[in-house]
Amino acid sequence: MTYPQQWQGQLRDGLTAMNLALTDSQQQQLLAFLALLNKWNKAYNLTAVRDEREMVSRQLLDSLSILPWVTTEHLLDVGAGGGLPGIPLAIVFPDKRFTLLDSNGKKTRFLNQCVLELGLNNVEVIHGRAEDCQLEQPYSQISSRAFTALENLVTWCGQLLTSDGQFLAMKGQYPDDEVAALPAGWQVESSHSLKVPGADGERHLLIVSRSNPSR
Repeated sequence: MTYPQQWQGQLRDGLTAMNLALTDSQQQQLLAFLALLNKWNKAYNLTAVRDEREMVSRQLLDSLSILPWVTTEHLLDVGAGGGLPGIPLAIVFPDKRFTLLDSNGKKTRFLNQCVLELGLNNVEVIHGRAEDCQLEQPYSQISSRAFTALENLVTWCGQLLTSDGQFLAMKGQYPDDEVAALPAGWQVESSHSLKVPGADGERHLLIVSRSNPSR
């Protein structure tokens, strides 16, 4: 898989700045994924980021910025779209399982192609709407990046989360209006300002959970 020459240095420098130690194989997998994303984006409109100089920062490093908060053994990524953050997380955590859910058939076809070409045995792709999903068991963590407002996230996906589980909601600026609109029974457990090397603008991770989880 060919990719712009500057990507390798951008990724290496970004990982160093984030104090992340990945193997050469993992770094090559990340770059191969980004090359696939860039290639398919021309036809499938997978991401709004089209400037190749910004892709490492705004796609890979941004996705990896939530690594410290991924504690589950099986993560559900809703509105997975172009595979962010699910695919980069799956590459970095080969011993964890990842389920990527999206209602757009073109996007799930792309995700299945990524799983095939990158040999990601720990990733499952589901084509469907979150609110229609029937799962054997709920997840303890569900990630969301540029998917929907917090109110919709907990309303559509609440049944997919364990009673004491967490939504890992990735946002730009701190979304005061969305937090204020959270339905009764839900809370922002904590929020974290994310530092993404090379990316302009604010980035936040909001950890959303039930206010009074039943044990």
